[in-house]
Amino acid sequence: MKTQSFILSAIILVGLFLASCRTEEPQTRYMEDVAGLVSAAGGKLLTLNELKQPPYMTEQGNYCDPALYRLRASGKGHTYDPYLDTVWLFSIDTLPVGQPLFICGRITTDDLSGNFYKSLCIQQMVNGKQQALRISVDASSVGGMYQLGQEVLIRIDGLAIGRYANQPQLCVPTYNNNVYANKAEEKVGWAPGRIPFAEFKKRTTLVGLPQTPHCDTVLITDFVNNLNQVDNRLEDGKLVCIKDVHYTGQYSNYGDATDCTTNNPDDFTNGSGANVFAPTTGNIGYPQSRIIADDNGNQTLVSVSEYAKFSHFYLPGADSQGIANCPAYVGNVTGILSYYRDNNQTKIYSGSDSNAPAWDDWSITIRSLDDLMLYHTTTGQLWPRIEYGE
Repeated sequence: MKTQSFILSAIILVGLFLASCRTEEPQTRYMEDVAGLVSAAGGKLLTLNELKQPPYMTEQGNYCDPALYRLRASGKGHTYDPYLDTVWLFSIDTLPVGQPLFICGRITTDDLSGNFYKSLCIQQMVNGKQQALRISVDASSVGGMYQLGQEVLIRIDGLAIGRYANQPQLCVPTYNNNVYANKAEEKVGWAPGRIPFAEFKKRTTLVGLPQTPHCDTVLITDFVNNLNQVDNRLEDGKLVCIKDVHYTGQYSNYGDATDCTTNNPDDFTNGSGANVFAPTTGNIGYPQSRIIADDNGNQTLVSVSEYAKFSHFYLPGADSQGIANCPAYVGNVTGILSYYRDNNQTKIYSGSDSNAPAWDDWSITIRSLDDLMLYHTTTGQLWPRIEYGE
């Protein structure tokens, strides 16, 4: 009996050893697994960019009547840029049933810090180039179930591909009938909604073990001056790193850069511009925008939810005295590139040409404070993380 126990223990140990040796499986093995799963289902594997173009994602969508989309969906009926009349910011295309359709990608987000609520992003490398897609899932624990770096194969026929504020996302159709919402006349209508978690789980297969996602190194000028909203959809959702930037200590005040204050971020009336990542919105819930810039003064935004765990931490270089030291902390900002345009009106900024690029439509959504690697230009010290009130 002891001999049998010893042999069993030895087999278990050998099995564990071999399993540990297989953690670094080659990427080709993962792709072979995906191809086998798709083939066994008689399905078709789409790239993420294929999904975001006709015939799967069209300009007006195929769901219901486009007239029932949000008023902000297009420029029709307004004194807007004529070009924008042909671009729809909100749309829904139902994906055909019949032949199984699949997409595959590696997860680039998590929600441990609360900044990616009920959503995740995936990436796919095609010919050495990153493609990306947002996925809306109705589960607050989706980041715990599907880990950062995990590759997933998702069956998508019968779901929908939609755009919310020009951001493509895998979704289901949802109708907003809240006639009492702020500016309800612009919000009531059909828009992309979250996939029920049970349905998403049924359709999703884990492939291999988590690996470090790919990250593109970019400059602010690589994206912020692009006026083509159709092209911008293909950039949205990518994991990127912007090097050699700093926080300016400012926020976007309807497109104008405004200095942050030392007011209490819990004060909805006076704290909206507080020098923290995301002061309260009074539970309205819109993302907060804080400005970063490079050495040449090119600017973009960093987006943080008021519900993120770090929302009331001071911006790098800011403190109870103000924002004077913000430019002293320089380094890298990593996160999800976001192109969010919810209104097709041509933007006019104070003192600027009405045809100027809408720089504040772009932002980087950080996953946690670990995405900020900013160091003091003189001392080399990593910026101290200080919460408001400390």
